[in-house]
Amino acid sequence: MTYALSRLMSTATASYGAYALADPAHLGRAMGVEGKDRAGYDLLSQTFGIRDLALSSVGIFGRSPGAVKAAMKVRIMLDVGDGLLLATKARDEQTRQKVLGVTMGWAALNLVALAIDSRRAKA
Repeated sequence: MTYALSRLMSTATASYGAYALADPAHLGRAMGVEGKDRAGYDLLSQTFGIRDLALSSVGIFGRSPGAVKAAMKVRIMLDVGDGLLLATKARDEQTRQKVLGVTMGWAALNLVALAIDSRRAKA
């Protein structure tokens, strides 16, 4: 199978998408959000879940390397964007670092997987 690492990362992202739908309150908890703002974070978490499942399905089941590569590139950009936006809403530096660490770390792992797979495909 081509782009095996990218497909593996897409499977892991799909798992997060399912988790985000099953426990949408996790995002608000991670951000330290209380009260009426929690509902907005729950909705955002559900949106992430649907988005991640949809995009991951292309990354997992895409028949062409181009489809898998495109899904991975979009995944990386979304993770970077999510991190930058969520970091602006962090209530303290520790939360900001956690948000950036998780999102940028996940983007980096996806980038490494895509780079390795792309190099293998050229060999």
